[in-house]
Amino acid sequence: MKKKLIRQIPADQRPREKLLEKGAGILSDRELLAILLGKGTRDMDVLALAEKLIPVIDQRGFNLTVEDVKPFKGVGDAKAALILAAMEFTRRRVRPEGLKITRPEDLFPHVRHYADRKQEHFLCASVNGANEVIQIRVVSIGLVNTTQVHPREVYADPLTDRASAIIVAHNHPSGDLSPSKSDIAMTRRLFNAGDILGIRFLDHLIFNRDAYFSFRENGCLGEVSSG
Repeated sequence: MKKKLIRQIPADQRPREKLLEKGAGILSDRELLAILLGKGTRDMDVLALAEKLIPVIDQRGFNLTVEDVKPFKGVGDAKAALILAAMEFTRRRVRPEGLKITRPEDLFPHVRHYADRKQEHFLCASVNGANEVIQIRVVSIGLVNTTQVHPREVYADPLTDRASAIIVAHNHPSGDLSPSKSDIAMTRRLFNAGDILGIRFLDHLIFNRDAYFSFRENGCLGEVSSG
């Protein structure tokens, strides 16, 4: 379904007004970024500009630079500075480090905002020996229904983090939480790679905006490890 331009949205449902009335938590990443950007260009609505920027921010994360965002038409020095300042402000205060993982639902709130992406986003959370999250990263961005993931890409950062375990997660743009054959095969490869590397593979979550499927909670990790 084609997304509406901001001028086509009723005034009380526009991002800023929605935030003030209902809180920031209900807004999509696209809407939150649109508020930061303030306005688009003569040729591009602010929501459309936000949607173009989000994939770059997803991939670069806290490594985002001015050079990453300046090539986009409508992003000058002021908007680039605002985006980078917001990222750094967040990095200093709202970090996943120290987040204690005792069950899959503990990680879900920290990845669910990727559920509204049109493509699959594959994420990896590095976990230390105390089951605390070190970092959550986007490993790859795939096509509409699949993402290509290799164990070396998944474990590269956890090895640098000296992580003792990982949890992986990815969104299903269709909203269906059932693991596909490729999801199961990929989980098996990652589980076996972790066993070789000495990094525990704790779980694989498939999620949409409202819920998740956990390989561990559904007893699938035993099948994966013996497959």
